[in-house]
Amino acid sequence: MYVDVVRKFIETLDLRNVILCGHSLGGAVIQSYYFKYPFDIAALILIGTGGRLRVLPSTLESVKNNFQEYLDNTEGGFYRSTSTKIIEDYKNEVVKTDPSAIYDDFKICDEFDTLDKTSSIKIPCLILVGNEDVSTPPKYSEFFHKKINISELVIIEKSGHLVMLEQPNKINKAIENFINNYF
Repeated sequence: MYVDVVRKFIETLDLRNVILCGHSLGGAVIQSYYFKYPFDIAALILIGTGGRLRVLPSTLESVKNNFQEYLDNTEGGFYRSTSTKIIEDYKNEVVKTDPSAIYDDFKICDEFDTLDKTSSIKIPCLILVGNEDVSTPPKYSEFFHKKINISELVIIEKSGHLVMLEQPNKINKAIENFINNYF
């Protein structure tokens, strides 16, 4: 469904040579989009994602049966010295989403696996990951970098899975450099 929404958006706006960017599940969505519509896309920006995205059973369990427990453990997605304000702002956004939607998204992640297709990506890819990302560790990004011929890997220091919240300036600079180098 997510791929269909992106497709409809691109068609409605009659966009060409699109650069898609996705974090975590969003990275799975844009990979899936590329595999379905490769000629629509000029580049991919893959942030804290992988070709396979397993989710801990305990995470699925807490999202489904004890959402507060899940919220209490979201700090694990951040680097250890991330400000309390950033973490609290994130939690305040997460609680606006129905837990069943979060559960469904985690199930999509858990079932996602395109590892066997990764080397068929033939467009430029920027691969970004936090050096302390435990959800999608840097080894996932290193795998992308090895398998995708036209790729750039940037490991962002002092950040976890939510790297774009923790180090937005570094993320933005890496994206700006990538676009300037390839386009």
